[in-house]
Amino acid sequence: MEVISWLKNLFGSPEARKLADVDLSDVADEVTDVFANVQREQAEREAERMAARATSPAGIAKRVIDGGEAPPGMNVAASLSWKGEPHAPKLPTGLTCHALDLEGTDIQELPPGLTVRFRLSLRNCTRLERLPAGLRAGSLDLAGCVSLEALPEDFATSFLDISDCPQIDRWPNRASLDVGRLRARNCLGITTLPPWIGRLAQLDLSGCANFRELPESLKVSSWIDVGGTGIRSLPLSLAGVGLRWRGVRIDERIAFRPQEITADEILQELNAELRRVKLERMGYERFLSQANPEILDSDADAGGKRTLLRVPLVNDEPLVCVSVFCPSTARQYLIRVPPDTLTCRQAIAWTASFENADDYRPTVET
Repeated sequence: MEVISWLKNLFGSPEARKLADVDLSDVADEVTDVFANVQREQAEREAERMAARATSPAGIAKRVIDGGEAPPGMNVAASLSWKGEPHAPKLPTGLTCHALDLEGTDIQELPPGLTVRFRLSLRNCTRLERLPAGLRAGSLDLAGCVSLEALPEDFATSFLDISDCPQIDRWPNRASLDVGRLRARNCLGITTLPPWIGRLAQLDLSGCANFRELPESLKVSSWIDVGGTGIRSLPLSLAGVGLRWRGVRIDERIAFRPQEITADEILQELNAELRRVKLERMGYERFLSQANPEILDSDADAGGKRTLLRVPLVNDEPLVCVSVFCPSTARQYLIRVPPDTLTCRQAIAWTASFENADDYRPTVET
């Protein structure tokens, strides 16, 4: 019946079918046979692919490892992946393979003697607690390993990603990281870089709020991301290196001399991403003091006067902020709120996670 309906839509009106001398029942049988052949061919091709995977070096090795029969020192001339599988296997001691992907699995530790020639991905392995000393991998991805407390001694890699690893607060005494990239986004425990880091192509420290100073010996050939760090200058060894602020290309003035940024400069900036960085570096308070903002609304609460301010931006959503006084700190604060906010009450309700301002009825405000 589904094929008949499809054919009726295909041939249009009964008159059109008559002119074409088409008997839908006959055609439906032929179409059904074609569909069945196509589905059979697709199933056969999928079965062939599955068989090829199962009999490939990677497929055979994976079956052996999953079955708990892998011998120590197993050498696999292929890439192994358990990505997307909830449970990780028990890997053999001394395993060597081209690539190993364990992203998102429940693995807690890796075996000693592991060597991965190319990429070892442990991204978002939230239960991973430790790594073996002497670990070797061309690229080591540990981003999102929230339970990992330390990097192993004497590890070696060219590309290291430890982004969003909040427990890591120290470096091993000896290791090798050379040629490639170090990415350590949002690692609040990282405050220094170790002396054993070689020449890098890229260094991403964005969000490392407690990182203050780059070592004199550091060499980076391409760029450094200093967004949200405490870095205030570059050593002479890094003169001329490219700079980024959370992925946006910037210059040294934006990075290290934000006091030179003006509201006019921000308002005339056509690149929306760069404009947002300049606005962040200048600060809302200083920007609004120079930008002649429109007053959308004003009222008062227990803390005093509140004002809703708006500044239109070219090719971007307007900047809307609410100015409030906090009695507990005796300070005035500017809080950015959604661009469609119209009243101070709506703005304050939004800061308290209320979508409807009428639902926001605090008994006491501090």
